[in-house]
Amino acid sequence: MTTPAIPIQAVGEPPRVIVPDTQTVFAARARRFEQLADGHALGDWLLFLAAITQAQHDALQTLPALSLPDAATLAQARAHNMPPLPAQSWPRDAVWRDVLKSICQQIEPTAPAVARAELERLRTLSGDELEALANRVLHTELYGDDAALLPYVGAALQVLWTGAAARLGDQVAALDVPGVCPCCGFLPVASVVRRAGDVSNLRYLHCALCNIEWNLVRVKCATCDSTAGIGYRTLESTDGTVLPVPPKAVRAETCESCKSYLKIVYQEHGGVDPVADDLATLSLDILVDEAGYARSGPNLLLMPG
Repeated sequence: MTTPAIPIQAVGEPPRVIVPDTQTVFAARARRFEQLADGHALGDWLLFLAAITQAQHDALQTLPALSLPDAATLAQARAHNMPPLPAQSWPRDAVWRDVLKSICQQIEPTAPAVARAELERLRTLSGDELEALANRVLHTELYGDDAALLPYVGAALQVLWTGAAARLGDQVAALDVPGVCPCCGFLPVASVVRRAGDVSNLRYLHCALCNIEWNLVRVKCATCDSTAGIGYRTLESTDGTVLPVPPKAVRAETCESCKSYLKIVYQEHGGVDPVADDLATLSLDILVDEAGYARSGPNLLLMPG
């Protein structure tokens, strides 16, 4: 997996925010899904997700110029410690619906039968109905009618916000609130402990929407900011079966203070991706959920339940 480019700050000072590399973020994720699918019980589904992610990459390469906040708006956001592209209030460009159409057309030929029915359903919806689904995704209302359509909508919105975040570049500043994305105010899908250069052994939260990463010290809850009662849970094989992801590569970081959890992936154990490896370890979510912890951030490619 190619590590995204890291903007240079002061000499020797690791960046607090890492902007997504549009050339690699989805392409590397698609390759990781393909790798994880080999021998996995959910292999067919992971391969379908690889196709969706590759379609995201292709759509991102042709994404037109977006209307971004002007200098005054960006300065005001920095002054008030607010995200410049807030998920719930930024006037999103309607081009996201073109991205959705492009993704659906690209994946349909190889989509399983159930997915083809969902794609057909998307084609019947009006622009207003699609915007209503987008609002549900951006407010993390991922249940209810047409919930099966939300991962496709989420995939298109990820392309829009990732493209916008990349173009803002180093104008995105870290916030005082550690648990929300400094670019769009969305929640993290997981955190990553990096292994290269100035960021080696540092932990970054990874945004579920715009793919920006921001630094958070290790052994600290991303939800309530507590440093007490932090624990880690992993999958273990009791019968010698080889797990799809090495136990040391993905762990669930749990918090006793707020009873939440978020997965943490470690680059030193291979080409992990916070979105792909999260979905390849859903059995870990089940175990942690049964232990009484609630997941704190969504994966937009997953339909709950």
